[in-house]
Amino acid sequence: RLGVDTTEVRLPGQLAGLAGVVIPGGESTTVSRLMAEYGLPEPLRRLAAEGLPVWGTCAGLILLARRAPDLDRPGLALMDMEAVRNAFGRQVDSFEADLEVPALGPPRFRAVFIRAPLIRELGPGVEVLARLDDDTMVAARQGNLLATAFHPELTEDLRFHRYFVEMVAARDGHAAALPAASGNLP
Repeated sequence: RLGVDTTEVRLPGQLAGLAGVVIPGGESTTVSRLMAEYGLPEPLRRLAAEGLPVWGTCAGLILLARRAPDLDRPGLALMDMEAVRNAFGRQVDSFEADLEVPALGPPRFRAVFIRAPLIRELGPGVEVLARLDDDTMVAARQGNLLATAFHPELTEDLRFHRYFVEMVAARDGHAAALPAASGNLP
């Protein structure tokens, strides 16, 4: 809906030529195991170190975190933050919340949390993008790395997607040519 091309990546060779990578939600232990099995962690770490924009949603946030004490296998450890898995409880405890996200502007962003993690600690180079009303950190950025504890893809609001596409365009040295809109997009 934003006019960008996407492709699934399952093997390291499929990373060649990509302008950005999204690590989706899912079960973080399984995603981590499969990434390791298919040899993705080292190429992803190298590309991220070279400036490739990487966005992790939910389980992707956990895998981006440098520290995730309750993850039973190593993630990518790219962002200087600590993530706590299933921080809000079980599937039945999933919820939605309206977040103020200054980087996106008004209105508030309706976020869907499904067995979501939270961000417990941040290093000095990490910027908090969004918090719940109780001050819990749920979105952050560190340079070319973006992490959201919720699932923006489950809403009609494309502002986080637009934000990431703009990160990609900025790395490539040009403005993103996206459809003009604010708030929810059809």
